[in-house]
Amino acid sequence: MTSVPPNADPAVESAVTEAVALGVPAALSDLGDLVRIPGIAWPSFDQTQLVRSAEHVASLARDTGVFDSVEVLRAAIPGTDEVGQPAVLATRAARNGRPTILLYAHHDVQPPGADELWETPPFEPTVRDGRLYGRGAADDKAGIMAHIASLRAVAETLGDDFDLGVSMFIEGEEEYGSRSFGQFLSDNADALRADAIVVADSGNWDSETPGLTVSLRGNARFTLTVRTLAHGSHSGMFGGAVPDAMMATIRLLSSLWADDGAVAVAGLAERDTPTPEYSEATLRDEAGLLPGVSPAGRDSILSRIWNKPSVTVIGIDATSVEAASNTLAPEVSVVVSARVAPGQSGEEAYAALEKHLRERAPFGAELTFSDVDLGNGFLVDTSGWAVGLARQAMADGYGVEPVDLGVGGSIPFIADLVHEFPEAQILVTGVEDPHSRAHSPNESLHLDTFRHAIATEALLLTRMNALIRDEL
Repeated sequence: MTSVPPNADPAVESAVTEAVALGVPAALSDLGDLVRIPGIAWPSFDQTQLVRSAEHVASLARDTGVFDSVEVLRAAIPGTDEVGQPAVLATRAARNGRPTILLYAHHDVQPPGADELWETPPFEPTVRDGRLYGRGAADDKAGIMAHIASLRAVAETLGDDFDLGVSMFIEGEEEYGSRSFGQFLSDNADALRADAIVVADSGNWDSETPGLTVSLRGNARFTLTVRTLAHGSHSGMFGGAVPDAMMATIRLLSSLWADDGAVAVAGLAERDTPTPEYSEATLRDEAGLLPGVSPAGRDSILSRIWNKPSVTVIGIDATSVEAASNTLAPEVSVVVSARVAPGQSGEEAYAALEKHLRERAPFGAELTFSDVDLGNGFLVDTSGWAVGLARQAMADGYGVEPVDLGVGGSIPFIADLVHEFPEAQILVTGVEDPHSRAHSPNESLHLDTFRHAIATEALLLTRMNALIRDEL
């Protein structure tokens, strides 16, 4: 199939693009309202705000006039007596033989972290220097509004000729592990079944150049507890003869990396595929690498980020600096987060990590592994019909040819989508750019990127509306 349907109407597409431009101010206003709602799925935060967030998204969906049904639903968390966080499910049946598209985003956000690290309050949307700042402004409330704004423009332009089937699934616990995601898909399989799925939760090459994510790393996260003593002991009386848990932990963790910072764990796979040019200067700028600090790893920079494993210690339970005393620590716990090369399962990677650590426990230290969380990576079949449509829509929506991206992060639930809907083509898109700082203080959305993302999705919807499902 060509990247633009043969019966696509340039006049209609021009009208859709104009409707997008006119609708951007309203979309930004609605996005600001969403950012003001601190919907965080962690139980330690006010869960009524997450309910409020879901209901607000449902109201936005209803107001488009597009959907036959809009509901706020929850699904059970398998293996527990709990239910997951509120999600929004909106559906519109296809008409006149047209295909169906599923639009995904999530309304929950990361905790804000330390308020003093924000230049402006995290839940007070603020525009400066062409960016909208606030927690969730990019990840992923902008994804929600890209869906809503593009649907508004298409419905306004096509009117009664809008025959495309549309489902929209706005999750409420993506940042908290998508614990009920698989069950939600199973419970609502008929409503969610689609020919193409747009997952608006990724990024772009830069603020001007769109990206279609074609690979994602998987993940293997776990808590490691190291014990060497039955109780704390005086470091002066026994230090030098007794290995404490901190010494053992430091030595054990250091074995995970080679001297150049590359991961040194046998059994962790690497994917061998070319990557675009990406300079060390760009890495320093986008990642905030301090002067004098060298990058880690080997081979091309993007191969390290997209196609190789990484291991990061993201948390530690040990005596704080403030409470430090001359005591040999009996126990230390750390949270290890590994990113897994596309094509290797999370289970296989975790097994390699556990084997590596157990075989290298210093001084015979006791190791305990708990809170294991695994997710598989993702590789797109770029030969599919929807990929061609998406690439051309990006080129027209941004005015710049798109780049096929690998992403170092993980979206494990995509494996659930592939399992539940094996015939659907999955398009991973997004509104973020490398300076969005998702999950970090001063998260922001580049306003021009947002506008172009809406135009892209509106053109994709318009062109899919021109297709006949049986001819795909």
